[in-house]
Amino acid sequence: MTPNHPIKLYRHPLSGHSHRAQLALSLLRLPHQLIDVDLMKGAHKRPEFLKLNPFGQVPVIDDGGEVVFDSNAILVYLAAKYDAAGRWIPRDPKGQAAVQGWLSVAAGPIAFGPAAARLITVFGAKYNAEEVIGRAHALLKIMESELAVRPFLVGEQATFADVAGYSYIASAPEGNVDLGAYPNVRAWLARIEALPGFVPFQSTRIGLAA
Repeated sequence: MTPNHPIKLYRHPLSGHSHRAQLALSLLRLPHQLIDVDLMKGAHKRPEFLKLNPFGQVPVIDDGGEVVFDSNAILVYLAAKYDAAGRWIPRDPKGQAAVQGWLSVAAGPIAFGPAAARLITVFGAKYNAEEVIGRAHALLKIMESELAVRPFLVGEQATFADVAGYSYIASAPEGNVDLGAYPNVRAWLARIEALPGFVPFQSTRIGLAA
């Protein structure tokens, strides 16, 4: 199923959460329109945007009047509506639960580890750098072990578990999180980048990426 209209994606180009949604749209080959929200000028807190997301955060999609906010919720919505084959979120209970587990990792350890570390360098967030970088490495050690036995996070082919994890792991060096000790993680990133329809996350020359 393909919509007869472009899906509007309200995003910021340096937001990994936004890139997560953009990557899902692109991998599903869905027509979409990118609408940049100027976070620096507070556009996400203005009344017109708060009508789309009362929490005042990107990303948000507008699919012909159906508005969905939260990046992981957007992945679930897109898979349910446009992925009839269950390619990106399996339909069987075990596969579905496995993907959901990694969506929770994206909302927890990834958000409070590598994503938070990057927020310090890119956006000037007031986190404790040592603490969040430590969390990032604790997560990466787990991912390195998991990816030693399978090419993707939940099996032999990419799912939205990988999409949810990609952006902030790929950009971790921007937050001074070194990926050098994690060859399986780096190989996993390369496999995602080789997927048909992949779109890169806009990089920032900062931290270890400078």
